[in-house]
Amino acid sequence: MQDGMKKWMQLPRDVLVGHGVINDINDVCKDLKLGNDPLVVTGTTTKKIAGDVVCDLLSDCGDNVHIVASTDASMSEVERVKKEAIEHKASYLVGVGSGKSIDVAKFAATQVDVPFLSVPTAASHDGIVSSRASIRSEGKTTSVEANAPMAVIADTEIISRAPYRLLAAGCGDIISNYTAVKDWELAHRLTNEPFSEYAAALSLMTARILIDSADSIKPDLESSVRMVVKALVSSGVAMSIAGSSRPASGSEHMFSHALDMVAPEHALHGEQCGLGTIMIMYLHGGDWCRIKECLEVIGAPTTAEELGIEDKYILEALLVAHTIRPERYTILGTGLTPAAAEKVARITKVIS
Repeated sequence: MQDGMKKWMQLPRDVLVGHGVINDINDVCKDLKLGNDPLVVTGTTTKKIAGDVVCDLLSDCGDNVHIVASTDASMSEVERVKKEAIEHKASYLVGVGSGKSIDVAKFAATQVDVPFLSVPTAASHDGIVSSRASIRSEGKTTSVEANAPMAVIADTEIISRAPYRLLAAGCGDIISNYTAVKDWELAHRLTNEPFSEYAAALSLMTARILIDSADSIKPDLESSVRMVVKALVSSGVAMSIAGSSRPASGSEHMFSHALDMVAPEHALHGEQCGLGTIMIMYLHGGDWCRIKECLEVIGAPTTAEELGIEDKYILEALLVAHTIRPERYTILGTGLTPAAAEKVARITKVIS
C-alpha cells in the first residue's frame, strides 16, 4: 500500500532454508502464534512427498489438522479451499507443493484473512515467497495481489529430489529479473511510473549472482537448491519492497502468459520466461547472448524446439504479449510488427 510518503511492505517473518527444516514447522507455528487449526493445501503428488509429513508433524503437537488436495491453480479451486477453511474455522493455511498449491493456498488465505505458510517441494518460480499468485480464471492465467507468506519453510533435501527441470525453470524465472528491471526503468523514464532503486538493485543482484554461478547449478545437489531458493526469496522480497511485481515481471512474463493463451501445449512458467528474456534482452539492446549461454549451461530450454512449442506460437505470443497487461509499459510498447517479431526470434535463434 502506498500513499504519498507512506509505504506498507509485507515480508515473511520467518524463512527457513536447509536440510530437514520441514521438521521445524511446529517451532515456526509456535513462534508465529498461529493457533491449532491448520488447513493444509497440497497436490495429489506433493501430498505423498511432503503434504502427509506436514500433517503428521502438526498432528503430533495436538493440532486439529485438515488437508485438502488441490488439482489446479484456478478460481474455482480457490473458492473450494476458502469453503473448506471457513467450514473448519482454519486459523491458518499451509501451502505444500511446487507452485499451484501454494498459489491457491496463498490467495485463499488472503481472501479469508488468515495467515499463510509456504512449504515448497520444488524451486520452480518465485511464487513460493512473493505477494502475488498466478490464478487461472475464464481460461486466462493472471497474476493477482495476495498476502506474502508469514513463513517460508524450504527443505533442500525434499526440493533436491524434485525433477531437475523444475529447478532449471526456477533459474529462468530469476534470470528474467534482468529484463523486468529494464522494462521498469523504461516505464519510469517514459511514463514517470514510480521506481524503487532498492527493489531494482536487489532484483538485479539476485539475477547477477545466479548468472555468475550458472556452472554450479547441477542436478541432485542440495547446494544448487540452496542457491536457487535463496535467490527466489530475494526476488520475492524485492517485489514486496516495490509493492508490485515490477522487479521480477516484465515483458518476458507477458510473453509467457501470451504463450499460455495461444499454444495448445505450454511449458513451465520459468522455462517460458527464460526463453522470453533472451528475446526481450535483444530488444533492449543488452547482452542476450550471455543470457542464452547461462540458460544453456544450467540446462534450461533456449529454443522453441527445446521448449516443445512450434515456432508459429512463439511468433504469435510475441505479437499479442503487449495486450496481456496493457497498463504496464514495457519495451513492447504498442506491439511488435510481424516482421519485427520474426526478426528477434530468428536473430536470437529461438526459432529455426
